[in-house]
Amino acid sequence: MDSAAPVRFLKGHGTENDFVIIPDPDGTLDLPPAAVARLCDRHAGIGGDGLLRVVRSAAHPEARGMAAEAEWFMDYRNADGSVAEMCGNGVRVFARYLERAGLAAAGDLAVATRAGVRRVHLAKDGDVTVHMGAARLPAGPEPSVTVAAAGREWPARNVNMGNPHAVAFVDDLAHAGDLLTAPAVTPSGAYPEGANVEFAVDRGLRHVALRVHERGSGETRSCGTGACAVMVAAARRDGADPAAEGVPVTYTVDVPGGRLVITEHPDGGVEMTGPAVIVAEGTVELGRLTAPSGDDRSNG
Repeated sequence: MDSAAPVRFLKGHGTENDFVIIPDPDGTLDLPPAAVARLCDRHAGIGGDGLLRVVRSAAHPEARGMAAEAEWFMDYRNADGSVAEMCGNGVRVFARYLERAGLAAAGDLAVATRAGVRRVHLAKDGDVTVHMGAARLPAGPEPSVTVAAAGREWPARNVNMGNPHAVAFVDDLAHAGDLLTAPAVTPSGAYPEGANVEFAVDRGLRHVALRVHERGSGETRSCGTGACAVMVAAARRDGADPAAEGVPVTYTVDVPGGRLVITEHPDGGVEMTGPAVIVAEGTVELGRLTAPSGDDRSNG
C-alpha cells in the first residue's frame, strides 16, 4: 500500500487506557513495529498506550482458526510496536468500535485475540463486559517471585491472564515510584517473555486499587488484564477460591483512569465490566510518521 495514502483511524479508551484503532478488515495494511510506535507516540503521532488493528479473522494468519467462532480479530500491539497476546481494556474498546461501525449490535459477540476467543457483552447502559477466560496460576507451591522499584522490593504473585503479570501488594501506591522504567522482576526465568507488573493496595472489603507498568508501554492509566490478575491475587490472598467454594467472588478494582468490576466464577472464568469510549476519528499518512525524525526520540 502507498504509505502516502491516508489511512483511517479512530481513538478510544477504556478507563483512560487509550488506543489508536486502525480498521483494516482485509488485512492489507503493512504496519511494522516502527510505524506502530510512531502512531502511538504522544508527541509525533496520534498517541496511545497501544494499537488495535481491526481485521477479519479469516484474513489474518494468526486468527483463521478462530474465524468460525469470531468474525473479527483484535491484532493488538504495544506502544513500542511489539506484539501482545491480550488486552482487556482493548477488547472493550474494540467491541465499542464494532458497534459504532455497524459491525456488531448491542448484546453478545465474540472477538478473536492471540489469547483465544473472548466473549463480549455490550450493555445498553454503555458498559462492556468481557469474559476474560480463566487465570492461570503456577502449579504446585507458589514460586518465590519478587519485584523491585524505587529502591524497594516486594514479593509478587505470578498470574497469567493470557499475558503474564506479577502482582505485588504494597502499603502505598506511591512507593512504586514513577514507573517510567520497568520494575525489576526476579527470577528472570519466571517471565521469559517479560511481565506486566501491578502494585496493589486495599481500599476496603473486596475493593483494591492498582498502578501498573505494562510491558512495552510503560505506566498506563489502566490495564484490564492487570485488574483481573490483581483481583485473582487478592482473592487468593484473602482465602477466596470460587472453584473450591462453588460461589463467585467479585472485587471492585480502582485504576488511575477509573473503576472496573471483576468477578471470578466457580468454573474459573473471569469477567471484567467497565466503560469503553470512542473519542475521535480521522485520517493519517503513515509515511509522515515512519520517516526519520532526526532526534532518535532522545531527551533534551
